[in-house]
Amino acid sequence: MKLPPRSVDNRQNSETASRTRRLMLAISFPNESAQYRTARNRLLEQEIALRRTMEEVAAARRELPPGGPVVDDYVFDGLASDGTPTKIRLSELFEPDSGSLVIYNMMFPRDPGDQRAGPESGETAKLPLAEGPCPSCVAFLDQLEGAAEHAAQHLNLVIVAKAPLEHILAFARERGWRQLRLVSSAGNAFKRDYHGETDDGDQRPMLNVFHRDGQTIRHFWSSELFYAPSDPGQDPRHVGTLEPLWNLFDLTPEGRPDWDEQLAYR
Repeated sequence: MKLPPRSVDNRQNSETASRTRRLMLAISFPNESAQYRTARNRLLEQEIALRRTMEEVAAARRELPPGGPVVDDYVFDGLASDGTPTKIRLSELFEPDSGSLVIYNMMFPRDPGDQRAGPESGETAKLPLAEGPCPSCVAFLDQLEGAAEHAAQHLNLVIVAKAPLEHILAFARERGWRQLRLVSSAGNAFKRDYHGETDDGDQRPMLNVFHRDGQTIRHFWSSELFYAPSDPGQDPRHVGTLEPLWNLFDLTPEGRPDWDEQLAYR
């Protein structure tokens, strides 16, 4: 007899719980105490619930109704395939066989209140501090640099900054970025329209996702959690699930440090 969906879900949950109990009985590490194992098993239950919740959120995201069509086929400054500067339309950021475009809004220039040290050498070091890149954005992009080639097998990943293209490319060379696709929005309103820039022109680190449906490009999702209220002691974490750095800290007894990323460490 075919079980109704709710019965199937209940059966799967029961089977998962049974497997978890068997796992709890099977796993232990040298010299651990019974107190540790009991607490770790409780934490494992929480981790399983978190994994399930994360998938539920991802599924709900995939089921969003169609977003609004883009208001303009924005023209960016970027590099052609031969490495020469050129104008690139938003629609041209899609590869023919890939329907999703992920755009991260790098804060370059940085937030006016950010007084962290700028680059110590190179062309970017010659810029006024206020015109330089945000160290936290740079740390995030250091991480995406390693994932970009893998991600490109299934989606289009683009980094957009308000700074002139020559400043962006010079910093990318200094940083050693070779996989990230970088464009400048200095000549368009993309950032303002999609909440990567305030009305005062201050830059904000939004991540936007667009989807191409035939000839229509629609907004699909953005990291609106950046603008949502956060609990005491927490930052927005709007791209938190993408960042290995802060997730690594979460695995340690010390947890996340009261600390900000820097462009260089001594």
